[in-house]
Amino acid sequence: MKAYDCVQASRAKGRPTALAYIGAMIDGFVEMHGDRRFADDPAVVAGVGYLSGMPITVVGIEKGGDTADKVRRNFGSANPEGYRKALRQIKLAEKFHRPVLCLVDTSGAYCGVGAEERGQGEAIAENMYEMMTAKTPILSIVIGEGGSGGALALAVADEVWMLEDAYYSVISPEGAASILWKDAKRAKEAAESLRLTAQDLYDLGVIENIIPAAQTREAGMPRLKQALSEAFQRRAALDTATLLEQRYRKFRGIGGGEA
Repeated sequence: MKAYDCVQASRAKGRPTALAYIGAMIDGFVEMHGDRRFADDPAVVAGVGYLSGMPITVVGIEKGGDTADKVRRNFGSANPEGYRKALRQIKLAEKFHRPVLCLVDTSGAYCGVGAEERGQGEAIAENMYEMMTAKTPILSIVIGEGGSGGALALAVADEVWMLEDAYYSVISPEGAASILWKDAKRAKEAAESLRLTAQDLYDLGVIENIIPAAQTREAGMPRLKQALSEAFQRRAALDTATLLEQRYRKFRGIGGGEA
């Protein structure tokens, strides 16, 4: 697919959201609420359940279903309390040695005045810092939009997977076009330059796996579920020191850095 085609597909109406993946793959899911600091952010869904019999923590950015639900969930643009809720669950997963699955689908973190007053940048940075050294396997999947720090806050993982028709970028094509050329209508041109497709990011070493779109349909979900189960079993077999060293090397090696 062309770059901007991926962007448009990632925003398509009716595309499965985080809750659809949880419903199809996670048995006995129990959602947890709140960050114990300010409030519960509906844009982030977090809780525990079972993946093929394995206890697991799941954190997903949820855009919502119908219009009312999308508004309630702020269209998947999380506030600081959403990222702090996510981190709270990740730290609990570390305590009880549960693997963590993150489902990323956001155009970016919410940039409202209240979010900035409550420390949006700090919340994102803290997640990245803590996830880098979390002593439990973490796997993140970009299931739709992977926008800026709002996505990266849940994508510091041992492995990052992407749907073939998703995108993952430091900025949206419209935002890049507005900054570079003062013209958001040149978004298609910007998308081609940003190297935001799954294939681009796989070639750059940013992600480890490209998921065919067919696996996100109901009939294909069991294959994705099996692949996730096998990936977590591989990671769980590693001792903690090796797990953390491999995670560190993964990020050091991106862009031709230290391997």
